[in-house]
Amino acid sequence: MRRIPLRLRLTLGFAAGMTAALFALGFLLHARFETDLTRAIDMELRSRAQVILAGVGRQDPSVIRANGNLIDPDEAFAQVLTSSGAIVDTSPGVAGGPMVSVADLRTAAGGPASFTTRVKGVDDPVRLLAVPIARTGGSLFVVVGSTLGDRNEALARLTLLLAVFGLAALAVVSMGGWLLAGAALRPVERMRREASAISESELDRRLQLPPANDELARLGSTLNSLLARLEEAFRKEARFLDQASHELRTPLAVLKMELDLAATQATDPRELREALLNASAEADRLVRLAEDLLVLARLRDGRLPVRRAPVDIGDLVGSVCAGHERLANAAGASIEWTATGDLVLLDPSRVRQAIEDLLDNAVRHGGGPIEVSAHRTDKGAEIVVRDRGPGFPPEMLEGPLEPFSRRASREGDRMDGPGLGLAIVRAVAEAHGGSVSLQNRPSGGASVTLFLAVPSEGPSEGDGDVSPPGEALGSEGAGREAPPQLPSNPRVPGRS
Repeated sequence: MRRIPLRLRLTLGFAAGMTAALFALGFLLHARFETDLTRAIDMELRSRAQVILAGVGRQDPSVIRANGNLIDPDEAFAQVLTSSGAIVDTSPGVAGGPMVSVADLRTAAGGPASFTTRVKGVDDPVRLLAVPIARTGGSLFVVVGSTLGDRNEALARLTLLLAVFGLAALAVVSMGGWLLAGAALRPVERMRREASAISESELDRRLQLPPANDELARLGSTLNSLLARLEEAFRKEARFLDQASHELRTPLAVLKMELDLAATQATDPRELREALLNASAEADRLVRLAEDLLVLARLRDGRLPVRRAPVDIGDLVGSVCAGHERLANAAGASIEWTATGDLVLLDPSRVRQAIEDLLDNAVRHGGGPIEVSAHRTDKGAEIVVRDRGPGFPPEMLEGPLEPFSRRASREGDRMDGPGLGLAIVRAVAEAHGGSVSLQNRPSGGASVTLFLAVPSEGPSEGDGDVSPPGEALGSEGAGREAPPQLPSNPRVPGRS
C-alpha cells in the first residue's frame, strides 16, 4: 500500500489539531453558557422565594397563588411544605404532590439548596430552590421552581451554531493548511526535481539554495556536499579504472609481443628462452597488478584484514630483497639491505607485498644503489627504502596516497599522483596501525618510510577482520625468482 503523501499528512495532522482545538473551545463555551443560564435561573428563584418568605412571615401562605401576579403558572411554581413533606400551599400546576423528597428537605434544613429534577405535572426538567423557615409550630420549607425548557432550547441553538460555524472554520483552516504545506514543501520539490535532473554528464551541477538560512537551506547545503563527495568518488572511480586499464594494458602488450616473437622469429634456443623469461616477468607483473587491484577492491568494503604472527623482520626483508636483486641488476641498479633479526607481530604476506611494491617502485623509477633498512622500535617496526632517482614530484608529497589521484601542477591538472604500489603500501601500514611517509633526500633520490605498529600484548589473530588461511593477498609468488633481465617497458609518469 502506498504511503500517504507528506503534504496530505501535514494537512490531516493540522486539521486534526484544529478539530481538537475547536471542540475544546466549543465545549468550554457551551459549559460557560449553561452555567450562566443556570445561575440566572437561580437568582430569579431566590427573588421569588424572598417574596413568598415575606408572605409566609405575615401568616399569608396564599401569596403563592396571589392571582398569578407573582408566579407564572406555565414557567414557575412554588410550594410550602412541612418537614415531613406535607403540602401546606402549592401552585395549581404542581398540586399533584410535593416537588422534593423528604431526603432533599433534610439537605435543605441547613440552608437554601438547589436541585435539578423532574416534577409531576411538568413536561420539562425543572430547577428547584428549597429554603427553610424556622417557626414555633414546626419547620416549613418554601420550594420554588422554574422549568429549564428555555435554557435547554438556548443551549441547543448554541450547539447547532457551534457545529455549523466550527465545521466551516475547520474547512477554511484545513484549506489554508493544505496551501501552507504546499508552499512550505515547494522548495523541497524544486530541489528534488533538480537532483533528479543531475546525470553523469552533469556531475558538477548543484542544487539552488533558498535565500533564507533555514532548515531547507541547510538541507540543500548538505545535499550539495553529498553531491560533491559523490562527484569526487565517481571521478576517482573513473580515474582508477582508466589508469588500472593502462597499467594492465602495458604488460599484456609486452607479453603478447614476446610470445609472438618466440612463436615466429625465435629460432635459436637462447632467443626462445630469453623471450619466455621476458614473458614470465610480464606475467609476474600482471599477477602483482591483479593482487594490488584486489587489495584496493577489498579496501572499499572496510579495513584491510591482517593476520599477525611472530615474524623475523630481518629474514623477511632479506628474502624480499634477494628476490628482487636480479630484477634490480637487470635494470642497472643494485639492492643493499641491513636488518636486525627481531621477532615482530606482523602479517608476513601483507608486509612482504608492501616491501615488494616499494622495491618495484624504486627499481622502475629510482636509481641505484637502492638501500633498504629495517629495525624494531619501541612501538613497532620501521622499514626504510631509499634510492638515487629523481625523487617524488612536489605535488605527491603534499597530498594523500590515493591511487591515480590527480594533482595540480605547473603544467596544469595532470595525473601524476601515486599509483597502485604506494596505495597498497599505505593500506598495509594503516591495517597494522602504522603510516607511510615520503621524502626527497637532500643529496638526491627518494626515501619511503614504512612504520608498522605492533600490539603491546602477546600474539593476536589480527587488528580487525582475520583472513582465512590461504586468502592473504600477495602470498602467491612472494619471493619468486626474478628473470635475469627485464623487457624494455615504457615508463608511466609519476611513481606507483
